[in-house]
This record gives sequence, C-alpha cells and structure tokens, in this order.
Amino acid sequence: MKTLFRDVDQEFFRKLEGSVRNACNIDNELFEKFEVKRGLRNSDRTGVLVGLTNIGDVVGYEKENGKVVAIPGRLTYRGIDIEDITHGFQKEGRHGFDETVFLLLTGKLPDKNELKEFTSYLASLRSLPDSFTKDMILSMKGKDVLNMLARSVLGLYILDEKPDDISLDNMIRQSLNIIAKFPSIIAYSYQALRHAYQGKTLSIRHPQEDLTTAENFLHLIKGEGFYSRLQADMIDLALVLHAEHGGGNNSTFTMRVTSSTETDIYSATTSAIGSLKGPLHGGANLKVLDMMEDIKKNISNWKDEDEVEKYLLKILKKETYDRTGIIYGIGHAVYTISDPRATLLKEKARELAAEAGKDDEFELYSLVEKITPEVFRKFKGEQTAKVVCINVDFYSGFVYSCIGIPKELYTPLFAMARISGWCAHRIEELSFQAKRIIRPAFKNVYGRQEYIPIMER
Repeated sequence: MKTLFRDVDQEFFRKLEGSVRNACNIDNELFEKFEVKRGLRNSDRTGVLVGLTNIGDVVGYEKENGKVVAIPGRLTYRGIDIEDITHGFQKEGRHGFDETVFLLLTGKLPDKNELKEFTSYLASLRSLPDSFTKDMILSMKGKDVLNMLARSVLGLYILDEKPDDISLDNMIRQSLNIIAKFPSIIAYSYQALRHAYQGKTLSIRHPQEDLTTAENFLHLIKGEGFYSRLQADMIDLALVLHAEHGGGNNSTFTMRVTSSTETDIYSATTSAIGSLKGPLHGGANLKVLDMMEDIKKNISNWKDEDEVEKYLLKILKKETYDRTGIIYGIGHAVYTISDPRATLLKEKARELAAEAGKDDEFELYSLVEKITPEVFRKFKGEQTAKVVCINVDFYSGFVYSCIGIPKELYTPLFAMARISGWCAHRIEELSFQAKRIIRPAFKNVYGRQEYIPIMER
C-alpha cells in the first residue's frame, strides 16, 4: 500500500525544514512595536470587538475606570439567561434542545404547538439516504469522527437542489436539515470507525422520530434499552449548554468569516468543524479526563486536600503528567469567577455519578475544582495571579464517561450542539449585516529582497 508521502533524503529535508523555520520566525518585539492584537486579544486580555450580534452573550467581567473587574459568569441565548432556560425545561420534566434551537434561530421561545410542530419537522429530517450512508460514510474509511463528519457535510451539497442559494428561506431550510442530520452522521461515522479499526460489529440503526434529539442519539450509539432516562437528560443538557457561545469563539467566528464570502453552508460548516477539531478548542474535555486519570493513579487518598494540592502544584511546575504546566479544564478566555455551563452541568453530574457508581470520582473532581484557584495563587503569587474557575470541559468528559460515551465522540457531541449556534450566526451574517467580507490586516515585516537569477544563487 502506498503512503501519502514518499521517502526523501533526510539531509535535504533537514535543510528544507530549517529554511521554513527561519522564514516563519518573527521577533516578539515587533508585535509590541506595531501594537498587534495577538489572538485578537487586547492588552488587558479582553477580546477585540469585531462585530455585533443578537444571538448570544458571554459575560465574565465588567470594565470599571478602564480596568477589568471579574464577575460571576453569565451566558444568555437571545437575551434569556441559560440558567433560566435550563431550569425551565428541567422543572417541566422534558428535554430542551429543540426548544433551544428554535430560540437561537427565531429569537423567541416557541409556544406548545410551535414546539410540537418544530420538533416533528426536525425529527422527520434525521434519516440519511441509504446510498449516502454507504458511499460517504461506510465505504470511505476514517479514523476520526470529526473528519468523517466534515467530509459528509460537504457531501450533502450534492443532495441539495439549491446549495448556493443564500436567500433567507433557503438558509433556514438548509440549517434545519443540517442540524437534524448531524446526530445520524456522527453516530454512523463512529459505527463505521469501530467496525473498520476496532473489529466491532457494524450497527446501523434507523433514527426514531418519536424520540428526542438526545434519546435518538443514544439509540443510534447504544441501542434501544441500553441507556437510562438520566443519561438522556444529561446528553440533552450538554447539547443545550454547548449550543451557542457568542460570535467570538473560534469555530463560530470561523463560520462567520467563511460565510462572509457568501459561500455555501456546507463549505462554511466544514470550516467551523475544522476549527473545532483543534485541541485548543474542542478537545479540552479529553485532556481533563486524561489528567484526572493520572491524578487518580498518583494520589493515594483522593480526599486528602494537602496531597491533591501538592500534586496540582507539581503539574503547574511541569514536574509531572504531560509537563506542560497546564491544569486542564481550569480557566477561560472570558469567564473568571464562574462558568455558568459548568455550574449547571455539575448540578446533574452528582446524580449521574451516583447512578454509575462513581461517587468517589465525582468528589475528587469537586476537590480539584475547590482547591485549584488557591493553588494558582500560590504558584503565580497573589499580585500576578488572575482569577480562574473551572470551565464546562472540566465536568463534561466525566459526564460522558459515566454515560459510556466513547472518547471518539466527545468533540463530535460538541459539534452536534454547536451547529445550531453556527447556523444562527451564518444567517445573521448573511441576512442583516452590512455585507462585507471579513478581512483583517496583517503587517509584513519580512523586509525587501532582490530576485536573483538561478545561475547566480
């Protein structure tokens, strides 16, 4: 079997690598000289304002007299607090993801009849054509579910009679179709992966229209009768909490940047998936889970605060675990005192841990959450340490492990939720903004060179 790259002379490649490295090197002082907003961040670590939106708001600080002041985190969808949304449908004993999708797209909560009709319509779109499943997912092997999702989304382009039409009605039609089909594509991609590379039985189950989005996904992954009501509730909660997070998060911003060219929704969505696939964006809960496994192995008493604190300090000092100096799941670009998503997830996580027989693990997570801010202060020093809190990734991996969700599906689950926010932002970008392609500036600092004829080089 041929490989993607052919063997080359190692000395040639070493010189080539050195040249590329030199060409990419930029003196750090130049970023300060030209006041570059690296990562689109201001000097006070706040985000550079690049747009306006009606969709979601992420709040973790306020500015007083030009200074950033930490406040408890808030997340709103179309102006409604995420805590009110979540507690609202939970008190009524129902799932809330479809309602959340409706809210993000329309700006209002559906009444009972609207929700019933909307849910029924989404459910009717879940199935994939048999030929599409066979040719795009099962026949084309893949080792990564997000990669398989991306190529399958591009494949949906050929099934759309008006793929390039960006009229509002067509964008709504396309958005609902993609949102409805994401769970099926993700589930089938995982089944194909485990069959091809893990030697497991191939199980392709038909989507069920009478199940909620969360229940249907668990049905596709685990089968009927192999998941509990509480597990379905947790998946639904995770979908709601990950559905939207403002226009500035990397994947949503990517969706808006790509959409601003007026490209089709399938290309734009694929670009957002590519952004989410990056470990600095979508893979944090996997790192948390791995880190916590390391902590469990190396701490004899999970309830001993001093022992846990000493080990966390060793992580920060790059003396153990992966030696990056990072405590994963701690800190956020916006949230400071608290991440409301993490708070809501933790409320249900305790109950789920009890069902799964993982109470001790939950208590260890809670202990790490409790003492890590103080560990940061000790390590950084009281004057230099910024306020930190756990983020939603801290508990999401633990929750998925309690449910029995395979690790290969952790980030795809994120995409399954966030596609609703991506679609809302795409529609907003193309329908009501001053239509202008997003094109920031970069200053070239390489310097001038003269062209030298090849015989003189």
